Amino acid sequence: MATMDELYQSVIIEHDRSPRNFRRLEAPTHQADGRNPLCGDEVHLELRVDEEGRIAEVGFQGRGCAVSKASASMMTTALGGRTLPEALELADRFQALLTGKREADASLGKLKVFQGLAAYPMRVKCATMPWHALREALRIEL
Repeated sequence: MATMDELYQSVIIEHDRSPRNFRRLEAPTHQADGRNPLCGDEVHLELRVDEEGRIAEVGFQGRGCAVSKASASMMTTALGGRTLPEALELADRFQALLTGKREADASLGKLKVFQGLAAYPMRVKCATMPWHALREALRIEL
């Protein structure tokens, strides 16, 4: 059986090589940029929220390390269909997981593979950067 470290590495590599939702949206309702000046990671996040207040589409573009790209990829898949408050709650739970303030649970789904990063503060910044962009995007309406 694979250890959590092996699972983490496998998931990160998969999402780095084949990121989900790595694209621009035609008509985003929300967007924001994120940047980690310490390592050069950058992300441009776009969301389209439907009339019912649910996230209908998410796309991102950017460059950076495998951790930031995998985090953005997994974030975009986790956000689909959520309301804006639900998306912000997920961002809070993910942040708490990476800062050691919360244990992984089923509500995080596949995102729980990032739990081991709490021991590596510089990598935490890489993983949370797309989530900071999400918070910024949800504060701004186009």
